[in-house]
Amino acid sequence: MTATILLYSALICFQAPQQSQQHCYPVLVGRSTPIGVFPVVHKLTKSPGYGGDILEFYEGKTIVYAIHRLWLRNPAQHRPERLASSDPAQRRNVTMGCVNVAPEVYEELLKDSLTQVEIVNK
Repeated sequence: MTATILLYSALICFQAPQQSQQHCYPVLVGRSTPIGVFPVVHKLTKSPGYGGDILEFYEGKTIVYAIHRLWLRNPAQHRPERLASSDPAQRRNVTMGCVNVAPEVYEELLKDSLTQVEIVNK
């Protein structure tokens, strides 16, 4: 499955194989979230706050960008409230570049075997 992340709208959109319609869900993104088409690799992580695994889409020399469950280790960032906001501006420029999704959206991406993500500035 392929997903599209719309940075300006702060949405992830995908069509699960067994569904006929595309579904979009709010995400949190960052200023440095890269634009392009990337392969996605499911990886385990012991870093706290990620739920044990991530969907990595870019790895540089000093940084990893991934789609992962909503990161809650800094309550002052109000990530749950921002993810729930209907205002895309509240969901942009929140992360260090990763894409945070609700846990149920993450599980859907795993279940439907996300293999590629296209990130666009729409």
